[in-house]
Amino acid sequence: MAVDWQITTVVGSQMQTPTARSLRLALSEPMSADAGAHVDIRLTAEDGYSTARPYSLSDVRESRTIEVTVEKVDDGEESPYLVDVVEVGEPLEISGPNGQWFTWDPSQTRPVQLIGGGSGIVPLMSMIRLREVSAPLTPFNLVYSLREPSRRYFADELDQLVAHNRLPVNIFHTRVAADGERRRPGRVTADELAAATFQPEREPIVYICGPNGFVEHCARAMLDAGHDAARIRTERFG
Repeated sequence: MAVDWQITTVVGSQMQTPTARSLRLALSEPMSADAGAHVDIRLTAEDGYSTARPYSLSDVRESRTIEVTVEKVDDGEESPYLVDVVEVGEPLEISGPNGQWFTWDPSQTRPVQLIGGGSGIVPLMSMIRLREVSAPLTPFNLVYSLREPSRRYFADELDQLVAHNRLPVNIFHTRVAADGERRRPGRVTADELAAATFQPEREPIVYICGPNGFVEHCARAMLDAGHDAARIRTERFG
């Protein structure tokens, strides 16, 4: 089946970490994307060679613009260009949105438990942002695991949500602790997850995104804690 591509224009850019960048894209055609979905970005070289890769959407609140957030992979075909090279005003070719399972519909009222590892926070951020404008009364909770404080995506925005009591955020560092942090760096344990997340009795929808090992570990921990497998949704990066 043929894929429909459209030309977008980079209209905004923000570095999230030293190796991750958010790009806001103005669309040539309106798009209705679900929170948690992704688009494919296609790059074409002067010799005609082209490659396409999927990137999660970090903002789906508008129909004329979207935001993707890209973590640079040093030997990647696309991500170094998207993080280090492309400039505001330049075109990017996209298709989508794609993905249905790992998405959140603001019309549903169940509590939402988000668990992100590293760049796995990106699709979860699209859910957090959409909730603020479309379903502000829906209970949300975020567990965020990352290597060190300098690798935290969307830091200011998440801090503001915490400060205004809009979102409980539990952060676990795996390699370097934050200043004054008592917890020793390391993988979040099953007991820590159980204490930091919604209890199974509340029947939340659980979204887990990150590296494969992290996702498997967290999904197993949530199952062992008593959460229904039918309400656990996972997406793996890398």
